[in-house]
Amino acid sequence: MQYAHPESTPEPSPPVPIRHAATVLVCRDSDAGPEVLMIQRHALSDVHAGSYVFPGGKLDAADARLDAGLHLDQEHAQLHALLHEPETDAATAAALHVAAVREAFEESGLLLAQGLDAEGARRASALAAERVPFNDMLGQMGLRLDTQAMRPWSRWITPPQPLHSPGKRFDTRFFVAQAPEGQEACHDDHEAVLCAWLRPRAALERYWAGEIALAGPQVMSLAHLARHASVESILAEAQGRAPCLVRPVTFDVDGGRAAAYPGDERHPERQRVMPGPLRLVLRGRRLEPPGGFDEFWA
Repeated sequence: MQYAHPESTPEPSPPVPIRHAATVLVCRDSDAGPEVLMIQRHALSDVHAGSYVFPGGKLDAADARLDAGLHLDQEHAQLHALLHEPETDAATAAALHVAAVREAFEESGLLLAQGLDAEGARRASALAAERVPFNDMLGQMGLRLDTQAMRPWSRWITPPQPLHSPGKRFDTRFFVAQAPEGQEACHDDHEAVLCAWLRPRAALERYWAGEIALAGPQVMSLAHLARHASVESILAEAQGRAPCLVRPVTFDVDGGRAAAYPGDERHPERQRVMPGPLRLVLRGRRLEPPGGFDEFWA
């Protein structure tokens, strides 16, 4: 007698690993108000292809190997305290600050380092063009990073089912910093194909007009920054509070997808942590507040 074998139950997909990352909202003042540096990702990038983003990227193992005594301006314990993350060890907290500075330099040419003038910035960029590793470049030039020029701003953790870049999850620390004097931003022509200084509201207006693409964290961060009239005001807010912790919750709504943020009725964390809409709905390829553009300023 032959016995029928029951159909095997498919193995559940392994959870997508969450990778540490860091990004910097580099800001400068203008006659029309503060501007933030954004870069456009290459169309073939594996994350946010073609979108406008803030300079940033994944934590590298080398970030934790930087000689803190020679090249960091703050102790590991100080950098750890700034993040307000008791579950993160001090070495990782320090490495995230290094990653933020390194990524901003690699993607925009702006280097947050103490006492660095325009000529020094050009020399650092020349060494980078020769593929000298970041830590080695700091050693050759005797530079100490200026982490005190940055302030932790927010922390975004990708949900299990993100609306963009499926299959990739990040735990990203967003920092704010004033643009270093005497340095000029320039995209790397590899991961980034364009650099632009944009007023936050103007960036959202271009997004609404379909001129540029943005992901949720960029949309919400721009709406947050747009409430400030100066870089000093932005840095003062960051100095006066812990970073916003944002763990979006994605769900189906009206035949489409949406992301809820803390304070929304569909989010388990009922206390709002940042200004702007509490929910973005994916309509076509654009994330929109349910109430339209004006809800960005609610």
